[in-house]
Amino acid sequence: MKPDPVVLDPAQQAAAHALESLLDQHGRPLRHTQRAVRPGRRDRRAHRCGVYLHGRPGRGKTMVMDHFFASADTHRKRRFHFHTFFAALHAAAHTLGSIERAIDALLSDADLVCFDEFHVTDIGDAMLVARLLDAVFADRRTLVVTSNYRPEDLLPNPLFHDHFLPSIEQILADLEVVTLDGPLDYRTRASHRDTGFLAGRYVLTTGVGSPAARACADAGDERPTVEVPLGHGRTIRAYTAAADAITLDFHALCAAPTSAADYLHLTQRYRHWTLRAVPPLREVPPDWSMRLVHLVDVLYDADLPFTIHAPERAPDLTSAVPAIPDLARTASRLGELPLTGVSNVRTA
Repeated sequence: MKPDPVVLDPAQQAAAHALESLLDQHGRPLRHTQRAVRPGRRDRRAHRCGVYLHGRPGRGKTMVMDHFFASADTHRKRRFHFHTFFAALHAAAHTLGSIERAIDALLSDADLVCFDEFHVTDIGDAMLVARLLDAVFADRRTLVVTSNYRPEDLLPNPLFHDHFLPSIEQILADLEVVTLDGPLDYRTRASHRDTGFLAGRYVLTTGVGSPAARACADAGDERPTVEVPLGHGRTIRAYTAAADAITLDFHALCAAPTSAADYLHLTQRYRHWTLRAVPPLREVPPDWSMRLVHLVDVLYDADLPFTIHAPERAPDLTSAVPAIPDLARTASRLGELPLTGVSNVRTA
């Protein structure tokens, strides 16, 4: 039996129509010089070479983009999660000796390039994104991105925002900006499935910092003691790391100077993840919270089972935390996990 077809809401339909304008009548990506004005389109779209799709988490941006990507009738296309791309970019630059060579190698001969969860939160990444955009537009590739940010809100840090304004202006000039921001977060309506990220659990504990609760949650282990290599001589400590499952402590992972690239490295070996003793994020430094954001992004995109132990439900766990980019997306994704009590779940 075939699954029921996806019914798009009005905002998703408008986004899908904007993406369809990037393809010719045979479903192939249009070259920039080919892009013609379709009936009902305004002239200003004729010179655009892609779409910038933005809105709050859970509105269907990735779904619409992925459907468009699948429908494009070409083998010369690439689709990346932004964290994955940046990790690969740094590795390729180290091997090839320059960012430009690394970009060329990663994009290869693609006429269509799609980035999911496009974001810019620090000045170092901003400079790399600027060079990436220069390369994509110079090569006349079709570019589609999804983001939780309006272009004007990229690199929100006021100390550095002005440095990224030329790239923002480039995005506004060369991409059609489409808002997909309907009233419903569809993740709150999703039915549970037993595979991938949603095969995990949200284990609700109380008083995670108390000895009794920690003893229960950590199954008798007082501290993580298993050394897990991260590469380049660096390690983190885990409670368990056997076969394809790893169980980590929030403090050991997120208080350490780890990165999305480290989590991507670990996903190559470990396919089932558990993170214990996650405190209310308002009680920890911002960089610890940002690492949790990156971890959830990596595991969600890789669609790996994730179990988290925390004393509050996701909306409360992430509330009253100032100036953490993309935390709303993390709350939305954690909210998809089935809720259970610590006595009802066995983790790795």
